[in-house]
Amino acid sequence: MPESWVDSAARVGSDLHLDLSGPGSRRAVLIRALREAVREGRLPPGTRLPPYRSLAADLGLARNTVADAYAELVAEGWLTARQGSGTRVAERAAPPSSRPRRQHPVARQPAGPAHDLRQGAPEAASFPRTAWLASARRALGSAPDEVFGPGDPRGRVELRRALADYLARARGVRADPDRIVVCSGVAHALRLLFDGSRGATGGAVLRGPFAVESYGLGFHRDILESAGARTVPLGLDEQGARVEELADAKPRLRGVLLTPAHQFPTGGPLHPARRAAVVDWARAGDRLVLEDDYDGEFRYDREPVGALQGLDPERVVHLGSVSKSLSPAVRIGWMVLPGHLVDGVLAAKGEREAWAGVVDQLTLADLIASGRYDRHIRRMRRRYRDRRDQLVTALAERAPHVTATGIAAGLHAVLRLPPGTEASVVKAAAWQGIALDGLAAFRHPGAGTPAGDGLVVGYAAPAEHAYRAALDALLRALPPGDAAWAVSDK
Repeated sequence: MPESWVDSAARVGSDLHLDLSGPGSRRAVLIRALREAVREGRLPPGTRLPPYRSLAADLGLARNTVADAYAELVAEGWLTARQGSGTRVAERAAPPSSRPRRQHPVARQPAGPAHDLRQGAPEAASFPRTAWLASARRALGSAPDEVFGPGDPRGRVELRRALADYLARARGVRADPDRIVVCSGVAHALRLLFDGSRGATGGAVLRGPFAVESYGLGFHRDILESAGARTVPLGLDEQGARVEELADAKPRLRGVLLTPAHQFPTGGPLHPARRAAVVDWARAGDRLVLEDDYDGEFRYDREPVGALQGLDPERVVHLGSVSKSLSPAVRIGWMVLPGHLVDGVLAAKGEREAWAGVVDQLTLADLIASGRYDRHIRRMRRRYRDRRDQLVTALAERAPHVTATGIAAGLHAVLRLPPGTEASVVKAAAWQGIALDGLAAFRHPGAGTPAGDGLVVGYAAPAEHAYRAALDALLRALPPGDAAWAVSDK
């Protein structure tokens, strides 16, 4: 008899999986399956079993077969049966299995860092739990029944409409809800665009080679190159990516992936003239610009910088997520696509892609439409600006020879170090219990002249009460002062 699932949740509050395969009578097979479930801990002591009539109906067995199996296990001491209490697993330790089990040593997990100053993570304690819960209740209370049926690979229309309104208002994105595809984050978006093996058609939506910034997020390069899309590094300076290099790049490029709102990790927006130039380059050669709009919401000392997509929605793919604005645990991102890419991306998602959960989509839609999302962003902008100011002040007071750059926006700063000291300072930080990255960790393997030594310090992740201690530990790890190598902020 094949395996069966016993779903008795409505009657006894728990589900039970029984393996009814193997030799013997149906009664013997059932007894053996129940004993094994107790031995393995799937039926802990005190668990109430389904009434024998219900279990017999679910398994397609005769009632007497189940009743006799229960009686046998009660007699053996595996189960107990009391009037009014039903049949339960006996309150005693399960006997040892007749099959010896190999004992595996348990490796001790290394202790985590005392201070997490890695880039890219928001403060977990600041997740807007009350607002999220209120939006979830309201969204579920008004959701039609069809919400819980097969989904639209584009994502819920409620969220796509909310995103279209929000992105237009806050980021200057020109988006129709039908051109927005919801995904689980920017990494997922890039896989859908480049990894054709995952799609129903077996072909990639986009192909390389693509230019990327010479210092950037490693997963950008990794995803493209794992899909066979070669990446070509693009130089950087104080005005952002040197997009003039695109025209002369070899081999001929099919597009470029940029972080134009706040270049990662060096900081600063792409200069307006270069924004226009990269769009002109894409138009002239039927190419695309992929815009990772990370940190677009968090700015402190500068005017808002609109999304690059607003310059040409047919040449720019806008990518975003809530991993920094809310939490990386909320696996929701989006693509705002040119019209000619929508069908290809939907084919790549397929009919049963692991989409972002519908309940979270509806909740985020309500969070945005109700204004709670904007209020959370404003609150966190003030908090992160204060964190940034504390870092800058601490450096000025205790390590004036170290300058923080790229601090007008975002959730991290680059601390400039004297030549040849980066590796030793990263090691010294580790001795202080600090998790952070050196600037070299983000350099493209094929990049030209290095951008110098530095630390990429995220100031958002530590809890509020722990931030001062994290700064103290960081300052102890920095090298001693030497005015000869101090770098002025731009």
